[in-house]
Amino acid sequence: MTKHDEARRAFLVGAAVGAGAVAGATLVPDALAQTHEPSTTGTGPAHSHAGGPGLGAFFNNEDAATVAAFTERLMPGAPGKPGAHEADVLNYIDLALAGAYADLQYFYRCGLTSLDAYCRKTYKEPFRRLSAAQQDEVIAALEQGKASEFSWPSAAAFFNTVRTHTMEGMFADPIYGGNKDFAGWRLVGFPGGQMEFTAADMQSSEPFTRLPIVGLQAKAG
Repeated sequence: MTKHDEARRAFLVGAAVGAGAVAGATLVPDALAQTHEPSTTGTGPAHSHAGGPGLGAFFNNEDAATVAAFTERLMPGAPGKPGAHEADVLNYIDLALAGAYADLQYFYRCGLTSLDAYCRKTYKEPFRRLSAAQQDEVIAALEQGKASEFSWPSAAAFFNTVRTHTMEGMFADPIYGGNKDFAGWRLVGFPGGQMEFTAADMQSSEPFTRLPIVGLQAKAG
């Protein structure tokens, strides 16, 4: 993993720790905690489906590949350190856009179209086909508001929204579709909704490591 990757991971992990594992179970609306079946009817992007486990609630194949690549560059995996792919961040965003975040569907459609237009103009290829280094350059241009081809949403607004949703997918309760196998919580030592803590737990300044980590699904069972 490059120093650039390490710095990006450190930023997102640090932000998660500072926010109490991004508020854990209460980060996102309860409306996200529902099962969405891939749509097989209708027309247009809202009804297209990506295929594969858990996908197809909103994204088509191309958009799913683009968002998967984008989120992985924001939160890249490393040996022993899960990234966006391992945490199933794509699934989280896909389900969110088909449910509680449905008002952002047009935002994402326009943003992804502008993203690929910028990449084709700059590199002759869509974002999903660029090298990791090229993808990093594109993301930096978006973050700095320097990417052309964006009108609405702005490049910076699109970057900030996807980064926020990447953090949610990494660190929100797994019941919302991301943080697979508590990957994000394990990364920051967040114990979830434990029923009780020992006196030693309360006095310790070290990350909580005792299993099991408890999420909303266990409480609902």
